[in-house]
Amino acid sequence: MSGRIDSVFQFNQAALNLRAARQELIAANIANADTPNYKARDIDFASALQGAMSGSGASLPLATTSSGHLGESTGESVLGSPVLYRSVIQPSADGNTVDMDIERAQFADNALRYEASVKFVSDQVKDVLAALQG
Repeated sequence: MSGRIDSVFQFNQAALNLRAARQELIAANIANADTPNYKARDIDFASALQGAMSGSGASLPLATTSSGHLGESTGESVLGSPVLYRSVIQPSADGNTVDMDIERAQFADNALRYEASVKFVSDQVKDVLAALQG
């Protein structure tokens, strides 16, 4: 029984985790809008979600017991999805690639989609509780 309930929530769990991680990346972009040579970063949400659902996404972090141990990968990733750099639309003199208009729009869009996902999860919980009680 718990396997079925887990499968019902697996997609939304992955989507919410990725949305939260993406929101942190976008917030970091906004916070570093005036930092020289800062490169705006993001993830490809669709491919990250597909990877998470196929099992090739997030994995357990590598545990190191010594400072001499090597890291698990050379590239940065968020929940198993590679962090990408945004394309520069209008280059700045200091090398910063953050476009505040794009970042604000992406931040609002991601926040709205996160809230919608929370609503879907809430509705699914109500449906599961109704099925268990009825």
